[in-house]
Amino acid sequence: DALKDFTPIAITNVVPTGVAVHPSLPVKNLKQLIALAKANPGKLSYGSAGAGSITNLTGELFKKLGGGLKIVHIPYKGAGPGLTDLIAGHIPMYTPTISAAPLAYHRDGRLRMLAICSEKRLQAAPDVPTAIEAGMPDMVVYAFNAILTTAGTPKPVVDRLHQATLKVLADAEFQDFLRKAGAEPVTDSSPDKALNFFKSEIARWTPIIVEAGLKQ
Repeated sequence: DALKDFTPIAITNVVPTGVAVHPSLPVKNLKQLIALAKANPGKLSYGSAGAGSITNLTGELFKKLGGGLKIVHIPYKGAGPGLTDLIAGHIPMYTPTISAAPLAYHRDGRLRMLAICSEKRLQAAPDVPTAIEAGMPDMVVYAFNAILTTAGTPKPVVDRLHQATLKVLADAEFQDFLRKAGAEPVTDSSPDKALNFFKSEIARWTPIIVEAGLKQ
């Protein structure tokens, strides 16, 4: 239990997901993709890194916010195989976490990144609009990295770990490294903020998980 078994130190960075399609799909943005899906219910599919993954949840959220779109989910065993199949044209759509690989494939035209599911455009992909810009204000999805310790760790230890973490995150070179990979550093996190983030994410995703039949 993430809320009971751990004591959070800080969220170190967030990594948005995105919506990508094979270049052969006749769409240039999310509105066109939604229109295509509505015109062809059950005929489109999207790949994810696996059932229950944040990329799977991205696809399910997109379907819901798009008006109950009938798009078939194809779970892969990890991000690499799904991305490979998208580039090969075996699937028309993929919902990756943003990293160097999908951004490179977008730049060289092997996939088309329609939108980034973040609150603002990424420094690593300034040409790709956010889903918010595409008219989907609730389509904000982040994977994240955090530093945790065991439940019951004494507060002085938690405080010392927190200060050490903030020192690393304040380093400009480290921040640049994260941003170039598509991640956004979180420089003001704290144990309380991290805990509240966990709670909000659990509350947000539980209905989507249940609705998609991922939780029995």
